[in-house]
Amino acid sequence: MLKEIKAETLEPSPMPVGIVASLYNSRFVDGMLEGAMDVLKGVGMPEESIHLIRVPGAYEIPLITSKMGASRHPRFGALLCLGVVIQGATQHARLITEAVTHEITRQQSHFGIPIIHEVLLVENETQAQERCLDPKFNRGGEAAQTALKMAQLAQHINNQFLLE
Repeated sequence: MLKEIKAETLEPSPMPVGIVASLYNSRFVDGMLEGAMDVLKGVGMPEESIHLIRVPGAYEIPLITSKMGASRHPRFGALLCLGVVIQGATQHARLITEAVTHEITRQQSHFGIPIIHEVLLVENETQAQERCLDPKFNRGGEAAQTALKMAQLAQHINNQFLLE
């Protein structure tokens, strides 16, 4: 059962937010991207503080997050990964999403910045429609909320313990 996305009062990220979004299954990814942008712009993030990079597919996302995480100019408050992989008759979709999950997790620890994983593995287009195109359940909007919360928290920890 899907949970509705709850509207929250959030603050803009103190640093830029990067979004890496897959072009594959673009109908669904674009829906998540729209949900994410609505949240980010809705809290007052300036457009120049939101950096969007499109990649061919979900498998290519970690290469770009790696480059963005290693970058110091601008340093990102959070990175958002958006993709949709639809399970087919083989295990290819599962293998792709497991590889992406593993690498995003590794990078988050390595770079010390929040990397929000919203690369969905769904069984069919109906599940993708529910999670990507329905505003009540849009996982892109939910991911953006998480990115904002984590960017604030990471900045607070950095300031409190004088990290960086």
